[in-house]
Amino acid sequence: MPTGTPPIAQKIAHQREHHGDVVIDNYEWLRDKENAEVLAHLRAENDWTDSQMLPLAGLQQSIFEEIKRRTRETDLSVPVRQGAWWYYTRTIEGSQYGVHARAPIASPEDWNPPVLDPGVAVPGEVIVLDDNAGAEGHDFYSLGSFDVSADGSYLAYAIDTVGDERYTLRIRNLSTGVDLPDTIEDTSPGATFGADSTFVFYPTVDPSWRPDTIWRHEVGTAASDDVAVFTEPDERFWVGVGLTRSRRYLEIAAASSVTSESRLLDASTPLGEFTVVWPRAEGVEYSLEHAVVGGEDLLLITHNATGDNFELVEVAVDDPTHESRHRIILAHDPLVRLEGVDAFAGFLSVEYRRDALSRVAVMALGATPGTGYGELTELPFTETLFTVGTGGNPEWSQPTLRVGFTSFVTPSTVYDYVVSTGELRLLKQQPVLGDYDPGDYTQRREWATADDGTRVPLSLVYRRDRSIDDRAQPVILYGYGSYEVSIDPSFSVARLSLLDRGVVFAIAHVRGGGELGRWWYESGKTLTKRNTFSDFIACARHLIDIGATTPDLLVAQGGSAGGLLMGAVANQAPELFAGILAQVPFVDPLTSILDPSLPLTVIEWDEWGDPLHDPGVYAYMKSYSPYENVRDGAQYPRILAMTSLNDTRVLYVEPAKWVARLREAGANPLLKTEMSAGHGGVSGRYARWKETACEYAWMLDVLGLA
Repeated sequence: MPTGTPPIAQKIAHQREHHGDVVIDNYEWLRDKENAEVLAHLRAENDWTDSQMLPLAGLQQSIFEEIKRRTRETDLSVPVRQGAWWYYTRTIEGSQYGVHARAPIASPEDWNPPVLDPGVAVPGEVIVLDDNAGAEGHDFYSLGSFDVSADGSYLAYAIDTVGDERYTLRIRNLSTGVDLPDTIEDTSPGATFGADSTFVFYPTVDPSWRPDTIWRHEVGTAASDDVAVFTEPDERFWVGVGLTRSRRYLEIAAASSVTSESRLLDASTPLGEFTVVWPRAEGVEYSLEHAVVGGEDLLLITHNATGDNFELVEVAVDDPTHESRHRIILAHDPLVRLEGVDAFAGFLSVEYRRDALSRVAVMALGATPGTGYGELTELPFTETLFTVGTGGNPEWSQPTLRVGFTSFVTPSTVYDYVVSTGELRLLKQQPVLGDYDPGDYTQRREWATADDGTRVPLSLVYRRDRSIDDRAQPVILYGYGSYEVSIDPSFSVARLSLLDRGVVFAIAHVRGGGELGRWWYESGKTLTKRNTFSDFIACARHLIDIGATTPDLLVAQGGSAGGLLMGAVANQAPELFAGILAQVPFVDPLTSILDPSLPLTVIEWDEWGDPLHDPGVYAYMKSYSPYENVRDGAQYPRILAMTSLNDTRVLYVEPAKWVARLREAGANPLLKTEMSAGHGGVSGRYARWKETACEYAWMLDVLGLA
């Protein structure tokens, strides 16, 4: 590596005192991103990182070219029927972003999506929105809201060209392709039309970036005339708005991490008042669907009031809170986590999780009184590891269910499940150009044992000719473990560049995620959060103990809340890893969660606890906070931290402070800050491929494979 001196952040003492504990933070001054010295320091860190990465430039370019070569750059998504049109997205070679288009259906009975040629114009095709045009002149581009009115005449769309997740909402006349004068600034994603094209409902955020208010906008009028139809006063809750698939009801959903509440409005009376379905009760979460069963209008509610893993009940639309009228459709099961239900005119789709794998099933709905519900029929998928879910199903009367399937070795695959026959029709599988053969790779499940005896699942994929049963292999171990998010096995074209160089990719399904049900999540949050870290360490030790790898061949990777995991294991078990890649890492959680003026802090108290008012939570968070627990003189592995200046979820200052403190302690970390991006990193597919190539090259270098 080139020689030189890394930037050393100056120390400016800043005192923090809570619950009698006084902390001197020497790097808190880096929080002021309007300060020229802060920006100069971040640029100096970037220059240092670039200099250290310079010898890997050729490898980065090779990996970028491999990703590009394996990708069909000019392609089409599978068309989705909505109203009288098929909607799809084009990608065009050389273009960073997609082009959203539509083509007319052949007839009302036309439910089979057309097979389109990516290089051939579609008869009657209309360009709905070209993201490349929207991104022109901007370093960053993100599409938030995207909703077409029921009659297909208008598009509501919102874009962010900074990365701070504040979107400008516009209305486009799809007959002319021209935007109306309607322009609404500083919205949050999730705008939706009512039952027709008269009104758009959209959310905005409060000063702490919390979506707190739903507005009603009449198409063709000034934004200053918009009406706030609901504002959520509780700072722990965020709000969203949507339209049921039946288009009968508008719904405003308010939710915290542990509690939810829905309000409904008959969509035919958009100027009316929303009414509460179930009044919020602390710790009770629910979601609802409008269904017609046996000719009767019902609400189907998935809730956890009677069991952690949720159950499905039906209630009357006119009296949903009357307990005696609840009917259990799917009872609580301690071994099955019910994750979601979608209602259609003739059937329900049910998504759940069993044995740490996602599942999809279908139930027929009777059309006449007394016919009720059919048997729950699970769609059969038999790979050792896989991920399955529904998506692209906007139509109430559709006879098929659109399903997506993938695994570590099977590229993303789209099916239509024919409910009446049980036929699973293959519509498209993600093309992988070149000589990709899934038989060259294998996936498997391992189980590690945590310190308290809990068994923790791991998912692995690697080339068959590089078996972990033969000798130690280079391993990248990925982890997240927060918000009940499950990190499921999925295919990645880019990852082939690692696997084909002999790397084993593994996911540690640690507590705090949702892979094994709600209890798995509850066992890795607030005052049990340290389980997340010890689980990941146990997974690393398991791979070492079975001879799959060695510490000098093991790299840890995680982002956002998974970046907190990276920082914690760096402090607690640095000897187990040769390198740690921390992407937009939440490594100064105590400082952030102590400050209710920061974006999203109060919302996060349900996840992490409230250290501002609870000394026990304060002490617990301080015991694991990566920034607070950096150890002077510890032998840290190589560390690369990636962040973005405009990130509103995990502020850039957290990794900037962490890297400064690590360097002070004798470590040699690298910090790379995207100066025009947000939490998701750079935008545009080629820019993302280059960022991925940079990360991969660094990890391969750590593993001795550069």
